[in-house]
Formats: sequence, structure tokens, C-alpha cells
Amino acid sequence: MITVSVGAVGLLLLWGTAVGLDLVSVPQGLLSRPLVSASVAGWLLGDVGTGLQVGAVLELFALDVLPVGASRYPEYGPAAVGATLLAVGLARAGGVGVGALLGLVIALFAGYTLDWLRHANARDVHRRADDLNDGSGLAIRNLQWAGLRRDVARSAGVTVVALGLALLGRVLLDGQVPLPRALTPVLVGVGVTAALSGAIRNAGRGRRLLWLGIGLAAGLALVPGLLP
Repeated sequence: MITVSVGAVGLLLLWGTAVGLDLVSVPQGLLSRPLVSASVAGWLLGDVGTGLQVGAVLELFALDVLPVGASRYPEYGPAAVGATLLAVGLARAGGVGVGALLGLVIALFAGYTLDWLRHANARDVHRRADDLNDGSGLAIRNLQWAGLRRDVARSAGVTVVALGLALLGRVLLDGQVPLPRALTPVLVGVGVTAALSGAIRNAGRGRRLLWLGIGLAAGLALVPGLLP
């Protein structure tokens, strides 16, 4: 098992907090996509390959999510960081699937923290309603900074939970429990189904659905040439 230093865990905590902020607050540069967050986490742990694999599996599920409005949706950024930490510590054959499964569970939990953040920000807006109606610039700045601080605390908290469960899993699973090798392909299959379902649903009818079919056909035609 690859040992992880305290410094590496600290870097993962900072990275997980950053990708949590990226989803809503700043800078919204797609750092929170699981493929990106897991790959960087793998790089920090010295195993980019495992990070890419974990991120790719989680990305399939994330493709079915449209993070808009007040809808509740999983948050995959910090979850992918914890998933990578677990997967890197286990045998790759089954570790990727186990790590991705942990990531899915944490992502669902993290979705509830986004609800908490929205309600906390809304309450803060109501408390400052009089100043905001008067056009107070100070009230607007204080409101923005308060929301950012809440999101930092939320993102850091989710990342701490993800890393804690991953470290616990590394201790409990390494060499003690046979890892299910079939879990990874099963998750990939379910993820592909979810991503395809979301693509068809978002395409609707007409020309967009036609182009989706053309893209799928072109992708399938290229698969034989990419195989070794």
C-alpha cells in the first residue's frame, strides 16, 4: 500500500476545499469536475493513473447532473478527492471501484450541504434586507464575504469527511478483505447508462437528438481503431 504523509493529506484537504468552492462560489473553472479533481488528487499522491480512472468513473455519473437553480444534486469534487485517496491505497483491480463507490456516497451527502449553504445565505439576505434595499455597498460586500466563508467551511468539512473515510477504508480493507473485481466494470456500465440517459433527456427531440445519434455512431465507429 502506498503510504501517505501528513503533508500530502494537507494538500488534498486544500485541493478538496478549492474544488468545493469552484462549484458555486469561485472561480467556477470546472475544477470541480470529478475527472479534474481526481486526476490532480492522484498526481498529489504520486499515482495519476488511478486518479484518472476514478475520475472517469465518477464523471460518467456527473454527466447526468445539471447543477442549476435550487435543485438538489450530488457534489462530486471533494468526493472524488477522497475516492482517489482510497483507491490509491488499494489494489488497482478492485480499488478503483471501491474508491468510486465511496465517492458516490460522499457526493450524495455533499449535496445536502449545498442545501444548507443556500438556506444560510438566504437567511443572511433577509437579515440585511433593509440595508440592501437602501443600496448599501458595505452590506453587499459583507454578504458576499459571509457567503464565501460559509462555502469555505462547507467545502473543507466535506473534504475532511471524505479524507477521513478514505483513510479508514485504507486501514480496514488493505489486505484484509478481498476486493470485488467486478465492481469497477459494473459501475462503469451503470455510469454509461446514466450519462446516456441524461444526454437523451437533455437533447429532447428534433435536431439536437439527431446530432446526439450521429455523435454516438461516430464514437462507436472509432472504438475498434482505439483498441490495442
